[in-house]
Amino acid sequence: MTTARLPLFPLNSVLFPGLVIPLNVFEQRYRALMHDLSELPEEMPRRFGVVAIRDGHEVAPSAPGLPGETPPEPGPAAGFGPEPLRAFHGVGCVADAASIRPRPDGTYEVLATGTTRFRLLSVDASGPYLTGEVETLEEQQGDGAGALASGVVRAFRAYQKRLAGASESSLAGRAELPGEPRVLSYLVAAAMVLDTPTKQRLLQTPDTASRLADELKLLRGETAVMGKLPSLPAVDLTRRPTSPN
Repeated sequence: MTTARLPLFPLNSVLFPGLVIPLNVFEQRYRALMHDLSELPEEMPRRFGVVAIRDGHEVAPSAPGLPGETPPEPGPAAGFGPEPLRAFHGVGCVADAASIRPRPDGTYEVLATGTTRFRLLSVDASGPYLTGEVETLEEQQGDGAGALASGVVRAFRAYQKRLAGASESSLAGRAELPGEPRVLSYLVAAAMVLDTPTKQRLLQTPDTASRLADELKLLRGETAVMGKLPSLPAVDLTRRPTSPN
């Protein structure tokens, strides 16, 4: 088993390979991480690991200080308890920062893209920010992925129509969904309006066919439910809300 050390960026959401995530970085521990990444040579990738929080806080709780005093900055594991590994889901996604822009106030505006999945083996809180020992998770296609992908495309279009409250003609101008089953499975998982545990389940599914089969059931179920509810606003397919972290 080949492992690597990776800086960690815990979030209250799940990042999927191929998806873009904007980050508003203002906590000192994550500012230190972005500073270190931005100092790397231009030719080196600026990678960090995004893990979904199972039990904890994306932003460290702040303790009130005495009048006139500045409260101390939270440590790297603040908000995640004495054993941070237990606070995170066990599978995350490597993020490659395409843009790290410092602001005059010392915060950062970051745009990153998910690349590959990893399993989190251990967490180290001895530095200015959390790091983890991780192993890359390879993904097999599985049996019947192509046929399942075709079914997911049809089901997702019906889901999208219900979600947007749109007519077929208004959907005609939308970009085509990817034909490659694995890429499609991640895009649909990110675009569906689901809770974090369900999205995490889709991220850590062992093969593409199993993920697509799970998505097909979810899409059909959610579409049936929405058919009985008022229409909801559409969601962006490739970007996630900016993290407040």
